[in-house]
Amino acid sequence: MRKGGTAHRVYSVVVFVILASLDNVAIGLVPPLYGSIGDTFGVGEGHIALATTIMFLISAVAAIGFAYAGDRTDRKPVLIIGTTIWVAGTAWSGLSGGYGSFLLAQVLAAIGLGAVASVSFAVVSDLISPKRRGLVMSFWGLSQGVGTLAGTLLGGLLGHDDWRKPFLVASAAGVIATVAYVFTYNVPRGESQPELAGVEYDERIHPDDLPVILGRRTNIWLIFQGFTAQIALGSLVWLPILFRARAEDQGYSSSTAVLVGSVFATLFQLGGALSILGGLAGDRLQRRTPRGRALVASIGVLAAVPFYVVLFFVPMTIDVPDGASSGRVVRAVLTDVFTQPTVGFCLITAVFALMLTSANSPNWFALIADVNPPEHRGTVYSMGNLVNGFGRAGGNAMVGVAFRGLAGGFPPPLNYAVGLAGFQLFWIPTGVMFWLASRTVAKDMANTHATLLAAASEAEGRPDGVSEGRPGGLPEGRPDGGSEGRPDGDIGGDPAVGVEGLARE
Repeated sequence: MRKGGTAHRVYSVVVFVILASLDNVAIGLVPPLYGSIGDTFGVGEGHIALATTIMFLISAVAAIGFAYAGDRTDRKPVLIIGTTIWVAGTAWSGLSGGYGSFLLAQVLAAIGLGAVASVSFAVVSDLISPKRRGLVMSFWGLSQGVGTLAGTLLGGLLGHDDWRKPFLVASAAGVIATVAYVFTYNVPRGESQPELAGVEYDERIHPDDLPVILGRRTNIWLIFQGFTAQIALGSLVWLPILFRARAEDQGYSSSTAVLVGSVFATLFQLGGALSILGGLAGDRLQRRTPRGRALVASIGVLAAVPFYVVLFFVPMTIDVPDGASSGRVVRAVLTDVFTQPTVGFCLITAVFALMLTSANSPNWFALIADVNPPEHRGTVYSMGNLVNGFGRAGGNAMVGVAFRGLAGGFPPPLNYAVGLAGFQLFWIPTGVMFWLASRTVAKDMANTHATLLAAASEAEGRPDGVSEGRPGGLPEGRPDGGSEGRPDGDIGGDPAVGVEGLARE
């Protein structure tokens, strides 16, 4: 493969997507196995859930350091180091002989996981042009969702009789992916930016850039929307527990119930695959108004709430052979989708709910790339990921407490249904924050566009920042680069000419 050629770039994107998927496999392994791991170590499910909560938090904190290092130095070694760390931690988790050892192994894995998502995001954003960001980022977000589903399924299928197997399999896959990553294209910063075409751009982040980053108001909303969104999403790691409890309530053995819970949870999250539609919708509306991506995300998450509430309360009739092999149970669950009306209805409801909330992910990724220069993207992503981590950990921890509190008035599985439905209301403030981001995104995009044009002009030997007759490198229209007469880029107004021109290239 020619270095940097089409084949090499495609190969690199595929490897990055696989890496992003695998780190979520590692995260998704534990929840279906809370009971099994707890029984082995002689502790309750809450102790194992604590390991997951700690993992979310440490991964998010570690991502800040790794992202800054990636924005400051060569990103490839940072990614290799991070991947090696999480692979070692995941393998150690599967070999642990006690709860303390397992907890330390999860901490080690979490530190490495912090590198993969944040640094990979910055690299991928440099590989794709602005007009395709929503679509490609939907694949990026989809890979993470698929990874979580694969982790849930892997945990249930391989771990229902021996919980250690999934950890060892995931770590082996991580070793293979790390080797594959060594041969990826080392992407220059800003390579996909039209403003920087033909220019060697080597800007790096500096410690005093934080006020600049937070001075972009869109970044504030993009960072903090993740707190409430991830509280809702963090609660969904308990989906396998809900479906397991439903199976046990219908008289199935614990081993079969664990398998049923994992398969149903996997099936019911397939709607996340439709994040591609959210990315396409964001790209399309973005060509009409700079508010496009943010509005698509806002409408999607708000519209999903009633679907989630319905999903958790519709009764399901499960018909699978108790004590049968994994293959027979999986086939029976798939058959239930077509033969049991309640199961089919629940699946349709879940697909719609997850399709709508999945509009969040690709448009969030694309917006970060839209309003920030290349040397800031990894750090901004990691800041958002830090807030996401606190939200997800909070959702995961609080929902466990809520389940126990509700159990007094609502016996299982009803306590799980009530708790999960209540936590989906956190999508409402998320939708509001995306709408607020839509009010500031036009100005921030235009200013970043102007900054990159000035950098390109300077690199080409025009230190005054003049780019093709535009003083200061600002786009045509207004002096501040926003939409004429509409600084917030309202729908119906003229879009920021420079930004929209780039979207059509």
